[in-house]
Amino acid sequence: MSQSIDSLIQKVRSYNGKGDTRIIREAYEFARTHHADQMRRSGEEFILHPLGVAHILADMQMDETTLAAALLHDVVEDTEISLDEVKRRFGPAVAEIIDGVTKLDRITFANREEAQAENFRKMFVAMARDIRVVIIKLADRLDNMKTIGHLSEDKQREKARETLEIYAPLAHRLGISQLKWQLEDLSFATLYPLRFQEIVQMVNQRRPEREDYIQQVKKDLQAQLKQSHIKAEIEGRVKHYYSIYSKMKEQGKQFDEIYDLFAVRVIVSSKEDCYTVMGIVHSLWHPVPGRIKDYVAKPRFGIYQ
Repeated sequence: MSQSIDSLIQKVRSYNGKGDTRIIREAYEFARTHHADQMRRSGEEFILHPLGVAHILADMQMDETTLAAALLHDVVEDTEISLDEVKRRFGPAVAEIIDGVTKLDRITFANREEAQAENFRKMFVAMARDIRVVIIKLADRLDNMKTIGHLSEDKQREKARETLEIYAPLAHRLGISQLKWQLEDLSFATLYPLRFQEIVQMVNQRRPEREDYIQQVKKDLQAQLKQSHIKAEIEGRVKHYYSIYSKMKEQGKQFDEIYDLFAVRVIVSSKEDCYTVMGIVHSLWHPVPGRIKDYVAKPRFGIYQ
């Protein structure tokens, strides 16, 4: 689906058929008008950036207020439009989110150590007021990473390092895996292009057999869950490139020695069902000693349970 305002509206209606999308279209037209004379480094119209951010958020099924704020998130910073005017046109909720995003954009640091600590602190302060500020900021960074090739080589490496050290861990801490892995892989491709291509090639050579195996695992597991009368959602995927690279680096192993190259997730409605499913999994596949971690009884951090 191409990234246009019409396709954005279509996405929103696919998950929120009763939602009022007029504010999204109005925000787009307002942003397009006021960014009309601005261009991206790629030579594209600037409006494609906030539109791209909004599409990322629509893929996450965010609400209309968030999408309107995403479309307008640069107008206060980069045009003559004031926050008060945004508030008059689009309401206090949209204006407050944009104000939060704008304040994050204005943060500057003396060095990388300060950047890591300060960025996390200030982002979490913003999150305490409205989590949507942080989510828009993550989507904004993701869209910028997709066009990072138009920056100078030094700037590319600086942005990729910052993304890998600050934004991807933040997405991970918030449990937004679909942003985390994209931020990591785009940064990995920029910082270590040869290593990235090597792993892409190795993964692609074996992807069909691994995807077939995942499907078989899901089928076997679903049959056992049905017998136990457990309702569950089962997802399976091949691990992402940076995740594989990190395991190879941390464990000092070659690609062929990394055994957890794919993952299956079972989502159930209660803790009791979670432990029942674990028992079923262990009855189907022999557990690896020392590799079982219980983040239900002992949460890893924050909300990661």
